[in-house]
Amino acid sequence: MHFLHVVGARPNFMKVAPVLRALAARPGVVQTLLHTGQHYDANMSDIFFEQLGLPRPEISLGVGSGSHAQQTAQIMARFEEAVLARSPDWVLVYGDVNSTVAAALVCAKLRIPVAHVEAGLRSFDRDMPEELNRLVTDQLSDLLLTPSADGDENLRREGIPAARIRCVGNVMIDTLVRLLPQARLPDAALSSPFALVTLHRPSNVDEPETLRSILETLIELSADCQMVFPVHPRTRRRIADLGLTFPSPRQFLLLEPVGYLECLALQRSALTVITDSGGIQEESTYLGVPCLTLRENTERPVTITHGSNQLIGTDMDLLQHEFRKVLNGQGKRGRRPPLWEGRASERIAEILLGGDAVVAPERRAA
Repeated sequence: MHFLHVVGARPNFMKVAPVLRALAARPGVVQTLLHTGQHYDANMSDIFFEQLGLPRPEISLGVGSGSHAQQTAQIMARFEEAVLARSPDWVLVYGDVNSTVAAALVCAKLRIPVAHVEAGLRSFDRDMPEELNRLVTDQLSDLLLTPSADGDENLRREGIPAARIRCVGNVMIDTLVRLLPQARLPDAALSSPFALVTLHRPSNVDEPETLRSILETLIELSADCQMVFPVHPRTRRRIADLGLTFPSPRQFLLLEPVGYLECLALQRSALTVITDSGGIQEESTYLGVPCLTLRENTERPVTITHGSNQLIGTDMDLLQHEFRKVLNGQGKRGRRPPLWEGRASERIAEILLGGDAVVAPERRAA
């Protein structure tokens, strides 16, 4: 059986790696890894491929950046040619990036079965491009592989037949469990304790006053706990435009982007994580590290109901209050959600190869 995996951005790498490994261990499986090039920076992407043990993509579409419409259209045009040439039995798409919805739409029109890994997540905020990608991908996909029970509930509410839904757990946690023993802190002047900061969402970094408010609050908090901030290149450009003065690195340490293993080590060792990343909400929940999320909503509510996550939004008074609680040993720890034990990819392989992934006749190619 031939599986074609579509990735387009770094968050996809952590999701595809364990599924590739699980399927590779089964007899009679052929796999193709396709990278659309939606987000590609050689310096940042190469280290992820190396650390995750991913093979180099057999197909690279080289799409690059552009508006959402331009990027999605280019991926569709180039992907159609690639998928027709390969004729896979299944196409697996991951997460909620433009590559995900573009590939799903092409496959739906060609009636090639699609499995969506990390299906059913909802923020209920259609101002987020990712939310639109999730909604459309889930309607088009033949098999919906959810990370938690709330995903199943969302899909059923949207009219997806139960026969197409499987709760398998979180594949990102599979990668975390496998690689956590290899995680090492970066060679940097870290203090004890320190808080890890990551910021990349347009709603936080593209609005100058919002970004200024966040950074000024973090600078104030750094008087009590070192802030360690690996800065995304786009965020670094926005910070430079503000002309802020930062304290010394012993108080506020700005780093170049770090690899996956270094990011895991920083999360594991941090007093708390201050972030707007969806993946880090999940990882910090598994690690039991208090997570203060600078967003008004999350598509991963299980990290709040079960885990260590709290939504802060842009309320800097709330951020200060919750940060002080962490300093006083009262930070939220939570517990790991069901099926977040590192075997989600094995369940996916079993479903795909064990006869449990049934494609309705009307959704098959003629």
